[in-house]
Amino acid sequence: QIQGMPYGNCLLLSDGPVNNNTGIPFFYVTPKDNTVADLLKNPVASLTLPEADGNFCRKNVIDPEDSRCARLTLMGQMVIVPPEEVEFAKQAVFSRHPVVRKWPRSYEWFFMKMNIEHIWLQSWYGEVSAIAVEE
Repeated sequence: QIQGMPYGNCLLLSDGPVNNNTGIPFFYVTPKDNTVADLLKNPVASLTLPEADGNFCRKNVIDPEDSRCARLTLMGQMVIVPPEEVEFAKQAVFSRHPVVRKWPRSYEWFFMKMNIEHIWLQSWYGEVSAIAVEE
């Protein structure tokens, strides 16, 4: 009934093993998830990350979802991780989310990543700045 309509979902992600962050979001996903089935048909996606660890919000005891805390939105194409990058994706995700090693194999898990095309930084009540992907 909602085919073709965008909706959000929570997926485990990692941008690299601890002390080796790449800025590229990697995901461990299953085709049995409607979000993933949709992304395999139309790979355009956005990912918004709140300023959970920033000094301002923590210092002032402000909820990370409060408009005064920054949000980073990455937009791009979700793609299946190519074979030559699978080992890195595995290290990236499993090092930060070790519980996934125990997930049922029958779900046909695989790795995806976002090829980032646009970055927006929203800080304070709605100010949005475009950031060059190279940065």
